[in-house]
Order: sequence, then C-alpha cells, then structure tokens
Amino acid sequence: MRKGTFMELCDLLSPALRRMNTKMRAALTVEKQVAIALWKLATPDSYRSVGNQFGVGKSTVGAAVMQVAHAIKDLLISRVVTLGNVQVIVDGFAAVGFPNCGGAIDETHIPILAPEHQAGEYRNPKGYFSIVLQALVDHKGRFTNFNVGWPGKVHDARIFRNSGLFQKL
Repeated sequence: MRKGTFMELCDLLSPALRRMNTKMRAALTVEKQVAIALWKLATPDSYRSVGNQFGVGKSTVGAAVMQVAHAIKDLLISRVVTLGNVQVIVDGFAAVGFPNCGGAIDETHIPILAPEHQAGEYRNPKGYFSIVLQALVDHKGRFTNFNVGWPGKVHDARIFRNSGLFQKL
C-alpha cells in the first residue's frame, strides 16, 4: 500500500479510532492501530509476532484488529461496496457475453478455529471449520454486495435468502 493511500485510510477511520491519552498510558495513534490491523490481516503472523513487530502486547493486536474492522464496517463499507447503477452493470455483462446479468454471486468458506460451543455448526461439507462469505460482483469484478459470518454448515440458498441483497431484490 502506498503511503498516501495509508494516510487517507487513517484519516477516514480516525473519527472511530482516535483515543485520548490517560495518566496510565499513552493511547495508540490511529496510524499505529491501522498499521497493526493491516499487518495482521495481510500476513499469517501470530498475534504475538505482530505485537513484537510493533512493540505492543498480543491483546493490543487483537483489540486493534477488531477496532479497525469495526471502523471500516461503520465508516467505509457503505461508501465502497454499493450496487451502483444497475443498468451500467447489466450493459457491462452484456458486452462480455452475459446478457440480462446483474452480477456474479458466489460463496467461499473462510477457515476458522473450531468454536468451543456448536462446533458442528461450523464444520463445512469439506470437513473443516469455517464461516461463509457470500459476495456479489459487477462486470468489472468490483464488490457490490457481501454477507459474511454464517456458520460453514449453512447451505448457500439459506444464506442468500436471509441476506440484505435478497431483501433488496
């Protein structure tokens, strides 16, 4: 990621991530929180390893990842992931040989550690524990809708029927 992009991301997320210093300790800067979260999400490193990289504890890494993820969800997702102009999308698919198509939808399983309770609900048909991500993309491969968090055992049709996309359609 370029420095300018990183700084813009930090500026956009700062309303949700800015913290006050206390008498006990100095708050992490927005830039450090975002850097920690991006590093953890982009690498297979453990929380301890990421913490060592940034000079913080592993619980701080976990908190930063969650806070940045919530900030992205609350402040950015609706700006970036949007259905947009449906006619432009339909025309774009028609131009590449898929007439009357408003998007391409699919699901993928994101591997997770087995939860202590209801582990069977998260075991997918391939035998590993996961949560499901359903995504819709336009003719250029840009995300226009997504739904994530269903246990791996849940069927694709049920996820779709309970999605915000289904309600909109």
